[in-house]
Amino acid sequence: MMNLDPTPYKALAIGMWALGMFLFLSAGKRRTVTLLAHATFLSGILVLAGFTWMLWMDLGRPPMRTLGETRLWYALFLPAIGYTTYIRWNYKWILHYSGVMAIVFLMINLMRPGVYDRDLMPALQSIWFVPHVIVYMFAYAVLAVSAIVAVKGLWLYYFEKQALSLSRFLPVLGPETDADGKVVPWSMQLADNLVYIGLGFLTLGLLFGALWGKEAWGHYWMWDPKETWAFLTWIMYLAYVHYRHHRPRQVVGPLWVLSMAFIVLMICWFGVNYLPSAANSVHTYTG
Repeated sequence: MMNLDPTPYKALAIGMWALGMFLFLSAGKRRTVTLLAHATFLSGILVLAGFTWMLWMDLGRPPMRTLGETRLWYALFLPAIGYTTYIRWNYKWILHYSGVMAIVFLMINLMRPGVYDRDLMPALQSIWFVPHVIVYMFAYAVLAVSAIVAVKGLWLYYFEKQALSLSRFLPVLGPETDADGKVVPWSMQLADNLVYIGLGFLTLGLLFGALWGKEAWGHYWMWDPKETWAFLTWIMYLAYVHYRHHRPRQVVGPLWVLSMAFIVLMICWFGVNYLPSAANSVHTYTG
């Protein structure tokens, strides 16, 4: 059992994110309030990062073994990615989405604290354990942001009856263009950039997992349920990239592919644990 009480740190991070988002919404053109919003939101990220590091030191092992511990990393990466995306593309709604989702994940952890066991089973005592989990959690957080871009685009198209046109999706500083010089809808450019990053980290995760599997079980790949769904997730996002490459002017179709890909990702992350085949999985330690 750990000696560190996680409740104050998680509660403080939640409070700072909530206050930061409120300040962003109410700042208007007041520069002082805007700066305070930035400082408050970033402080929430630093508080959770500091707690994660202290938890690591307290347990004497990486806090990545259970589903609750991976939620902690997800809650850390999401607001950091949302904030970075906001700084780069000035899309405030992504900042708020990432902050709200991080709060939800921390609230789940507060309601279901779980058991922080200091011991690691032999299969987890590998040099590949930390990089494998971290790159996957980072990829999941990036792709979660890309999913909300897709959901918002589909909502505009089907429920607000707004065409996904160039005029609505161009960035503030001017149009984005593809390799052929054609103007690309801004929401799609944002989704593309996020998917490229996320897919890259998913690929690293698969490679690290294969090397880990060879070390732990003697095989690079065993078509374990978790491995199968990880491969399906990778294929779905690769399909999105190919779709966008061959039909760069289409919008609704790629948004549907991106939305479906995130559902597959969620099944891979925690849904697979509830499948009957998971009973014989070598990944049951992550439940």
